[in-house]
Amino acid sequence: MNLDALIQTIALAAIPVLFAITLHEAAHGYAARHFGDLTAYQQGRISLNPLHHIDPVGTILLPLLTLFVGGILFGWAKPVPVNFAALRRPKQDMFWVALAGPASNLAMALIWGLMIKLALMFPGNYFAEPLIGMSQIGVTINAVLLVLNLLPLPPLDGGRIAISLLPHRQAYKLSKVEPYGMVILILLAVVPVGGQPILGWILTPLVSGVIRVIETIF
Repeated sequence: MNLDALIQTIALAAIPVLFAITLHEAAHGYAARHFGDLTAYQQGRISLNPLHHIDPVGTILLPLLTLFVGGILFGWAKPVPVNFAALRRPKQDMFWVALAGPASNLAMALIWGLMIKLALMFPGNYFAEPLIGMSQIGVTINAVLLVLNLLPLPPLDGGRIAISLLPHRQAYKLSKVEPYGMVILILLAVVPVGGQPILGWILTPLVSGVIRVIETIF
């Protein structure tokens, strides 16, 4: 990718990537407060301001690298602190707190899909083409974060959801994986099989399926 194309892509990607990553974390905070945990609220992390959630590596550097070298566009923000023991019904409420992040990504993917629909209704408009480009990135990054975070691997949201749904014995066993979860995820992201990282084999068909559903809706 030449420099001009990279700058143009960064300009289009900045807003959807920032909101996809930071609103995901804010959604966890809002849900946690609703169910009784005030940790994120007391630390000022329940905010729609992206500056409160930006992680220099996960929110800025990693998305820029994936835009530059290609591959699946993804990243992360500073995790919102949640004290699951402070929830009114810790095991049951964990489900909703964990689900709030991916649900926010689904909502944003649908909104960006609607923006594409609206832009296509005014093809001669000066802003239509950039809006379509920005919205396509918005659909993609939110579809990636939706699918990635639903993988049943603690500390990902899917792991938390699985822990909340499993019987206590199985939930306890799965929770013991959490200290190694990010290491496992990194290995999945870098270990290749057939020329593609294992994580790519897992995510690509699922992300494509989510995008096709959104295209069908609009």
